[in-house]
Amino acid sequence: MKETVFADTNSLVSQYLMEMRNVDIQSDRLRFRRNLERLGEIMAYEISKTLKYKTVEITTPLDKAKCNVIDEEIVLGTIFRAGVPFHQGFLRYFDNAENAFVSAYRKYKEKENFDICIEYLASPSLDGKTLILCDPMLATGASMELSYKALLTKGTPAHVHIASVIASRQAVDYLKKVLPAENTSLWLGVVDDKINAHSYIVPGLGDAGDLAYGIKE
Repeated sequence: MKETVFADTNSLVSQYLMEMRNVDIQSDRLRFRRNLERLGEIMAYEISKTLKYKTVEITTPLDKAKCNVIDEEIVLGTIFRAGVPFHQGFLRYFDNAENAFVSAYRKYKEKENFDICIEYLASPSLDGKTLILCDPMLATGASMELSYKALLTKGTPAHVHIASVIASRQAVDYLKKVLPAENTSLWLGVVDDKINAHSYIVPGLGDAGDLAYGIKE
């Protein structure tokens, strides 16, 4: 399974990650959401370099021209709710893509004990298509695994790109065990070393959904 970590090379991603992590900046919800979108846009561009293309001939005002266009059917999938602005960044670049949405959330039984629940799924057929599944935070990897399995009820994609802003090393190692290595790629902003007792990434950035949309009850 190929793993790409953007923070390994200095770029604008490093600037946006700093702003999203920094407690003095991240409280600006508009900026936080925009940075999620920006990272989605950057990752979409980088993923586009790995896709298959075909040559088409078009007519310009002056002559004919040959152009290369994507030769894959793209489905953009996201996990509610923090994934929405991240997804929007991808959609700005893959503007003709189909879209899939999954609701996955933590249902706490005790303070540090929870189950991952899937309550909503809307997706086109995925058979033979390229699925880009995005979620800003990969803490344990369990939500991503269950969302992926839920989406498989809509067909088997030819390739899956998992995109996340911040992942824990535990989540990355877990996903490499449970997802098919031969047709899955990981695109990660940065990988942090640990998660705490509440299964939050450390140092991470906090709750991405709350930072994007406000604290939930």
